[in-house]
Amino acid sequence: MLSIVVPAYNEGEHIYDNLMTIDQALRAFTSDFEIIAVNDGSSDNTGAEVKRAAADNPNIKDFGYDKNRGKGGAVTWGAINSKGDIVGFIDADLDLSANLISGYYTEMKLENADIVIGSKMHKDSKLEYPFARKVFSICYYIMLKVLFGLKCHDTQTGLKLYRGTLIREIAPLRRIDGYAFDIELLALASKKKAKLIEMPVELNFSRIKSFGRIRFRDVWKMFTDTWKIWWNLRIRKNYF
Repeated sequence: MLSIVVPAYNEGEHIYDNLMTIDQALRAFTSDFEIIAVNDGSSDNTGAEVKRAAADNPNIKDFGYDKNRGKGGAVTWGAINSKGDIVGFIDADLDLSANLISGYYTEMKLENADIVIGSKMHKDSKLEYPFARKVFSICYYIMLKVLFGLKCHDTQTGLKLYRGTLIREIAPLRRIDGYAFDIELLALASKKKAKLIEMPVELNFSRIKSFGRIRFRDVWKMFTDTWKIWWNLRIRKNYF
């Protein structure tokens, strides 16, 4: 079984249609799947729209809750409630097409990989997103390479597949709720000697501002959270 977690915060305008789009993309290559929609305590009608989608489509499961936990919390909640042999997650706004999942799924099986992640820095990626975000991605990559030595070039692209047993083991260990949760999961997986491969993405940035919903305080928190992960993993060594 394939499980796809969709964390959603204030996506009420598009979440119903996007969940149905994900469903169609998965139907194109497998019949054994579930879509785990996690309304992360939204203040708009996201919760109601997820419930409507789940009522209309048995492949869509509603695992939402009322109190906002951050994207890391939403992905973790979806992952630990998943049943799939492979568990992925994709951003609810579908800046990354759900049609990419098929290729990632196939590559994961062919390469017997534990993790497949989308990478904006892959030579075959096709990008349409702001220059400011490109600069940020490069700088953050350099920082992560120094701190963790991860064998990947891009940790923040919102499409990833994990082996189910792996993600369900490491996700409950997560301590970071914000955007840096991706780093935490990948760093923990690296400690488990997980095999990781990167795949290209086609990114069409849909937010008006250069960083979308990401504000300066989010960037600062991501920076400080990254150092917390390094401290807990490398100095305190208290995850496992």
